Amino acid sequence: MKKISIICAALLMGAAQLLAGNKLDLQAITRGEFGAETMAVVVPLADGNYAQISDDGKQIVKYSFRTGKQAQVLFDADKARGPKVKRVEGYIMSPDGQKMLIQTNTERIYRRSFASTYYIYSLKNNTLEPLSDGGPQQTPVWSPDGNVVAFVRDNNIFLVKLLYGNAESQVTKDGKRNEIINGVPDWVYEEEFSTNSSIVFSADSKQVVWIRYDESKVKEYSMPMFKGLSPARDEYATYPGFYTYKYPKAGEENSKVSVLSFDIKSKQTRTLQVPLDADGYIPRLKATNDASKVVVFTMNRHQDVLKIYVANPLSTICQLVIEDKVDKYINENVLSHTTITPNHIVMTSERDGLNHVYIYSLTGQLQRKVTPANTVITDVYGYDELTGDLYYAALAEEPTDQRVYVAHKNGKTDCLTPRKGWSQAIFSSDFKNFICQWSDANTPPSYTLCSNLGKTLSTLIDNKQLAEKYATYDMGSKEFFTFTTSEGVKLYGYMVKPHDFNAQKKYPVVMYQYGGPGSQQVKNAWGIGMSGQGAIMEQYLTQQGFIAVCVDNRGTGGRGAAFEKCTYLRLGELEARDQVETALWLGSQAYVDKSRIAIWGWSYGGWNTLMSMSEGRPVFRAGIAIAPPTNWRFYDTVYTERFMRTPNENPQGYDEVCPIARASKLSGALLICHGLADDNVHYQNTAEYAEALVQADKDFRELIYTNRNHSIYGGNTRNHLFRQCVNFFKTELQ
Repeated sequence: MKKISIICAALLMGAAQLLAGNKLDLQAITRGEFGAETMAVVVPLADGNYAQISDDGKQIVKYSFRTGKQAQVLFDADKARGPKVKRVEGYIMSPDGQKMLIQTNTERIYRRSFASTYYIYSLKNNTLEPLSDGGPQQTPVWSPDGNVVAFVRDNNIFLVKLLYGNAESQVTKDGKRNEIINGVPDWVYEEEFSTNSSIVFSADSKQVVWIRYDESKVKEYSMPMFKGLSPARDEYATYPGFYTYKYPKAGEENSKVSVLSFDIKSKQTRTLQVPLDADGYIPRLKATNDASKVVVFTMNRHQDVLKIYVANPLSTICQLVIEDKVDKYINENVLSHTTITPNHIVMTSERDGLNHVYIYSLTGQLQRKVTPANTVITDVYGYDELTGDLYYAALAEEPTDQRVYVAHKNGKTDCLTPRKGWSQAIFSSDFKNFICQWSDANTPPSYTLCSNLGKTLSTLIDNKQLAEKYATYDMGSKEFFTFTTSEGVKLYGYMVKPHDFNAQKKYPVVMYQYGGPGSQQVKNAWGIGMSGQGAIMEQYLTQQGFIAVCVDNRGTGGRGAAFEKCTYLRLGELEARDQVETALWLGSQAYVDKSRIAIWGWSYGGWNTLMSMSEGRPVFRAGIAIAPPTNWRFYDTVYTERFMRTPNENPQGYDEVCPIARASKLSGALLICHGLADDNVHYQNTAEYAEALVQADKDFRELIYTNRNHSIYGGNTRNHLFRQCVNFFKTELQ
C-alpha cells in the first residue's frame, strides 16, 4: 500500500510539472477556487473529544481528539424527528452534553452579529423542537444546569424553560431599535470590542445577568439603499430608501451602559453597582463557577485603564479585583485573551512593554507571570487547573513566525510546534491533545492531531491536492526580507517575483499593505496577501509582469508596545513615511523601475495608501484606496479614540494628519473604490475626500458599489472590483 502511494505521488508531481505554465484566472480567484480545505467550527467537547459540522451541513459529528477518527454522529438532519432542518449552520452543546441548539436560516446583521432560527435537539430522544415560535433569535445561552435557555429578540431578553414544556417568558420589555438594547452589544461594541453577546447565567442557574445599552442619545447615521442586484431589494425599485442606525463618531456620545440581573424565581430585576465613569465602557461580561460571582470588565474612555470586578448578581455588590494600567492604550486583544477558570483569572498585559500573561486568583492576587524573554504572546489557549500548565501562541525568534508553547508551573517552557512557519492550536477540554494548524508562505495549511507534548498523532488535512494544483501554474517565488530606513527603523517585508524573473530587467512594483495599529501582514503563513490563498492576488499580479511587495510599517504588531504605539495621536504619519521609505529602498534595487511603483490597500490600508501618496515625496506612480477612512473625525469612538483620543483633546492630530488635509499634495494616479452601504467606514469618507481633491484640482478615478458593505462582495462584485484594480495598474504602470 505504501509503495502504491509513493508511485501515485510521483505520477501526480510529474503531471504537475507537465502542466506547469497555466495562467491564473481572476474569476477563479474571486470564486475561491484556490481556497484551502479547512476545519471549520471545531468545538471541543467536555468529554475530551471534539465536534464538527459535516461538509454537506447535514450532520454534527463527534471525533476522537486522540485519533481524529469519527466516534459518533451527534445529529443527523435527515434522521431527526420533528421539524426539518435543511442545513446546520452552527450549534451549541448543553453543559451536560445531552442536548444542543441547532442553528439554521442565519441572517447576518453586522460583522459578528446575526439572527437565526434555533431548534432544541435531544440526543437521547433524537427529537427537534423550536426554541421559539416568535421569530429569529440572537445569541442563545444555556443555563449551567441545562434546563433554561436565554436569548435575545428585538433587543429584549427571553427565557425558555425546558422543564416546563419549553415555556417562553420575557425578561425585559424596554428594548427598542435605536434606543435600548438588552443582552447584545450595540454597533461600536460589537465592531471594536469583538463581541456579539452580553448575557450570562450565574453558576446556580438562578440568575440571568446582562449588559444594557442605552443608545438613545447616540447620533444616527443613514446610508442610501437602492434596488440593486444579487440580491435585489424590490422595496426600493422606484424610490430609494435609507438604512439608519446608531453610530458614535469620534468625540460624540456613546451608549450608556449598565449591568442588570434577573432572578428567575422571584422575577426581580436588579442593577449591579458597577463603578463606572459617566463615559466609561463595559466591554465584557463573563460567568464563573461561583453562583455569587460574575466578572465585569470596565474601561475608561481613554482605554488605558482596565478594571476587572467580581459582582454578586443577588446583592449587586461589586469588588475590584484587578486593575491594569498601561501607557497610551490597552490592546483590544486583552479582552479576548482573558480566561476565567474555576479558580483563576488569566489575562495578558503590555504593562512591561511586551504582551505577557498574568495569572491571578479570583480574588485578584497575582500568583504567576508568564514572561518569556523577548517574546510577544499572541494568543492564550487555556490554563490547566490540574497541572498549572499554560498553553499559548507567541512570536519568539522572528515576528514572522508563530509557534505554540506550554509554560509549566515550575518555570520551564516547551515549544510544542518548533517548525518554522505559522502554527496555531485548538486544545481539547482536558488539554491532553490539540489540533495544530500549520502553514508557511509556500505551503497550504495542514491540520494535525498532537499530544500536549507536541508529538504528532495523525494528519487530518494536508491540502496536498491544492499544493499540486498550484504547481501547475506559473507561480512566482516568495522571499522575505528586511531593510533599514533612513531613520534607522528595521522593517520586515516579503516580495513575490514573477515565475520568469530576470534580474537584468527592471520591473514595475505593486506594494500592498494594511499598516494599522497592532495588525500584521508580513507572516510566514499561507494566508498572506490582499486575498490570502497563498498570496494569490500577488501571484496574479506577477503574471501580469509586476513584482508584488508587502512591508509592515511602524504601528503594526508583533514587535512590542514601543514599535506599535509610536503612532499614538498622529495615526498615518509614521506609517506613510515607512511606506515611502519602502518605495525608495525598492527603487534602489537593480531589478526595480523606480518610476513605476504603485501602492494599494483596503480600509486602514486605503487610508495608508492616501497618506503615503501625499506624504510629500512623490515616489508612487499610482495607488488604489479601497473603502478608505479619510479623516478620523468620521470614524467610531472606540477604535479612533483608542489611538487618537478625542478631537477636542487632539485637534492637530485629526486635522493635520489626514488625507483630506493633504489633498493638494497628492502625487500619482489615484483610484478610489467604496461601497455605498459600508456601515463601518462610511462612504462619507470618500465623498468628502473626493470634494477636497476636486477643489485641489487633482485628477482621480472613483468606483462606487451599490448596496455593498465594507467587504464589497456579492454576485460578481468582487471579480469586477479586482479587475478594475488590475487594469488600473496595467494602464498607469505601463
